[in-house]
Amino acid sequence: MDAFAARAPALPLAVAFSGGADSTALLLACAGRWPGQVRAWHVHHGLQAAADGFERHCVQVCARLGVPLRVRRVDARPAPGQSPEDAARNRRYESFEALSRTDIAPTAIKTVVLAQHADDQVETLLLALSRGAGLPGLAAMPAHWRRGGVDYGRPLLGVPGPAVRAWLRARGESWVEDPSNADPRFTRNRIRAHLLPALEAVFPRFRRTFARSAAHAAQAQAILQDVAAQDLAACGLPPRIAALRALPPARQANLLRHWLLSAHAQTPSSAQLAELLAQIDACVTRGHGIHLKAGRGHVRRRGDALAWEPAPDSPSSAG
Repeated sequence: MDAFAARAPALPLAVAFSGGADSTALLLACAGRWPGQVRAWHVHHGLQAAADGFERHCVQVCARLGVPLRVRRVDARPAPGQSPEDAARNRRYESFEALSRTDIAPTAIKTVVLAQHADDQVETLLLALSRGAGLPGLAAMPAHWRRGGVDYGRPLLGVPGPAVRAWLRARGESWVEDPSNADPRFTRNRIRAHLLPALEAVFPRFRRTFARSAAHAAQAQAILQDVAAQDLAACGLPPRIAALRALPPARQANLLRHWLLSAHAQTPSSAQLAELLAQIDACVTRGHGIHLKAGRGHVRRRGDALAWEPAPDSPSSAG
């Protein structure tokens, strides 16, 4: 918290407060450091019977601390093909953005903090490795970023999970336990129960070293994004096929990922990207067509350039 405070976060500040141990510790720390400048935001996901109890607990804690609480109820059920974790995460950030727009200056929230800690970071990195992720996945969770005109931060990202709970117990504080955190059907829970204790036994400093690797990946990814932006500017938006073909294959792939994500919010699979690169390599005549799946739509050739269009049943095609 000292390191986070040294960054002089813009106030007032909102804590994403679930009522669990991690967000409880973060709320207490922030309320103690910036009295009168902290609010709590609770997202009721509506996914389990215990959710109403979580909300009641949050109301009681905030009333005791004198921290204003805002609750937003959402439908976090996943869409077909979407993971429950992704659906819940998307609804949370949509809620944060909506809540940040409800206040006006000077009381508008300038900073939102989330309570993920060092064990969460390790779990995220291990999940990325298990899926064969590239640099964006291996960079894991950023400590600071900006979204929708609001600063976001994770002040506890360097703190081990057990240390957070020990800090709360030393202060006699209570929290709620999400029953889903013990469900072995979720890979993240199996990592927490089985892999982290094994890593602790073999590599006692694994949290710090894994975080350093994630930081290296994030730095390398930032460089690749800069290169992709420069290449896209040179190739045009949308990218011209002839200009793309003049680049080495690795830079073509880097540009295509950047274009699809930045312009269309799409992330192609490795197989989709490989096939697209092969088609671009074969695209030597004016009559050569391209129509390949990429993300939730298709990349097509239009004249001398590429274009992406959503599938007819994709949410991106609505309206």
